[in-house]
Amino acid sequence: MSTSAIANPPAEDTEHGEGHHISGSIPKLALGAVGVCYGDIGTSPLYAMKEVFVGHHKLAVDPLHIFGVLSLIFWSLLLVVTIKYIFIILRADNKGEGGSLALLAMIQRRTGGGRWGASLVMLGVLATALFFGDCMITPAISVLSAVEGLVVVQSGFAPFVLPISVGILIALFIIQSHGTDTIGRFFGPIMTLYFIVLAGLGILSIVERPDILAAINPAWAWRFIEHDPKLAFLALGSVVLALTGAEALYADMGHFGRRPIQAAWVWLVFPALLLNYAGQAALLLHTPSAAENPFFLMAHEDWRLPLVILATAATVIASQAVITGAFSVVQQAVQLGLMPRLKIEHTSASALGQIYVPTVNWALMVMVGLLVLMFRESSNLAAAYGIAVTGTMFITTCMLGVLVFRVWNWPKWVAVPVISLFLIIDSLYFASNLTKVPDGGWFPLLIALIAFTLLTTWAKGRQLMLARMKEAAMPIKVFVSSAANSATRVAGTAVFMTSTPDGVPHALLHNLKHNKVLHERVILLTVKIMDVPYVEEDIRCRLEDLGEGFHRLVVKYGFMQEPDVPAALARLTGCGPAFKMMDTSFFLARQTLLPSARPGMAIWREKLFAWMLRNAESAMEFFRLPTNRVVELGSQVEI
Repeated sequence: MSTSAIANPPAEDTEHGEGHHISGSIPKLALGAVGVCYGDIGTSPLYAMKEVFVGHHKLAVDPLHIFGVLSLIFWSLLLVVTIKYIFIILRADNKGEGGSLALLAMIQRRTGGGRWGASLVMLGVLATALFFGDCMITPAISVLSAVEGLVVVQSGFAPFVLPISVGILIALFIIQSHGTDTIGRFFGPIMTLYFIVLAGLGILSIVERPDILAAINPAWAWRFIEHDPKLAFLALGSVVLALTGAEALYADMGHFGRRPIQAAWVWLVFPALLLNYAGQAALLLHTPSAAENPFFLMAHEDWRLPLVILATAATVIASQAVITGAFSVVQQAVQLGLMPRLKIEHTSASALGQIYVPTVNWALMVMVGLLVLMFRESSNLAAAYGIAVTGTMFITTCMLGVLVFRVWNWPKWVAVPVISLFLIIDSLYFASNLTKVPDGGWFPLLIALIAFTLLTTWAKGRQLMLARMKEAAMPIKVFVSSAANSATRVAGTAVFMTSTPDGVPHALLHNLKHNKVLHERVILLTVKIMDVPYVEEDIRCRLEDLGEGFHRLVVKYGFMQEPDVPAALARLTGCGPAFKMMDTSFFLARQTLLPSARPGMAIWREKLFAWMLRNAESAMEFFRLPTNRVVELGSQVEI
């Protein structure tokens, strides 16, 4: 796959931008960030500590292991989440946007690709593929672990856990089409209450065994590792569950900005998580049997049912954030040429990030439902959880290494130790999670493999198709000089959509061949998606007069923007009278692919690409063209 999958930047681009996240004061934005960004990592206490002691690699519930595990959780949250993500990676914003694809686009723009360009693109695509696996497991394990709290309240609820969980998840996916603009206003307060309850439960339990706070000393983690290195290594596969959601912080940066997310973590989320994990550990010290579900057993019997309800609400919010995150990643991938065009609906007139992708929504619903029915318990799902998360974390660290050396130009005596430390931590966590493959870890790897195959096949096939079409293209100057004087000109405007800003569009050649006429004004239009999230209006259009009534128009959009061709034409000046849609015809070329033995891709990948092309949303809908003004002309292309 070529690095050309990521578009070249506009010359006017500058590195730092304020982005297009919601405006407001830092406290107000921090409250919103608590609801959107921290749902995933905030629900980890529901299952992380339980999985360590009663999961697939059980630990003895004794002081050495309790102190050791808590110490590992504390230092992991401090080093990986706080230092790596909150204070370093959040600085790597692409015009205010975060996430693997945004980071990839920024590095490509700042370094020009270079010898590592193709490898970086592959890493970015792989991180995106792993993210899709994470998007399926997070809602399943979060909701299931919360509803399992009913069994702690009353064992007779056990038969109802599965149907209630499936019902909640189905309802969650059904409401996606209505948008979350209104519901989102309640996310922040509910999650704030949830984190306050986490902290309160932890404090009440710590009071019983204040000595648990000694686990802050990293010596306890070392003693645990030294006592049984093999078991400690396997335990990392469960400890990492406390870190799930860290990657989401970076991906959600565009909604709120860096500082509100940092403030929410430092002043509320991080202290609440630490107190709750310490409280669960304190409970295990004086009641080892509580390991079966330490989160809910910390609460007094009378408060367990309300806690189950609050935890379930928190997991629904966490799942909502992951689902909308999947929509955003898909939108970025489509715009950057890594996925075929999909129908994308905006569910809010004011919040740009509120989008809905029907195809992705229903596919996720089916896969999440199958996951719950296949694994049936959160402990079984925990075996499948972690590989996608740790794989993405490792890839992000690799890309961060390129960033600090090539873009930020950190001195080597700072960059080498910092990146090396993160790589060691991420490698250990990823290696530990690989031991889960036989017990369920194969699922996210399978999903990632399928997603990676689809992404790379589309990007490579699109590159080959454009190259083949360019080979057969006629120079525009030759065409204008010959056709303008020989063809009959008719009134009106013809807009010919073309993927490349040079040569003659196939649709124009076919129209002239069959209809033998040219309009008075001919626009050769190319829509380019740039490697920045947003392109401002004043630099959106570039117009070139080709003579004889022909004009070359390039319209630029950011990868977080939705192309709107009629709106761009309405603002255009310098090429004659204003555009009237009733006097304008849009000509599109629809390619039919013919798989061939020409070097490029394997035949099965060519057939897969052809299938994806047939099922992609039409350019008419994607570019918001008026349906009654569009003419499609077919052509055949061998790749």
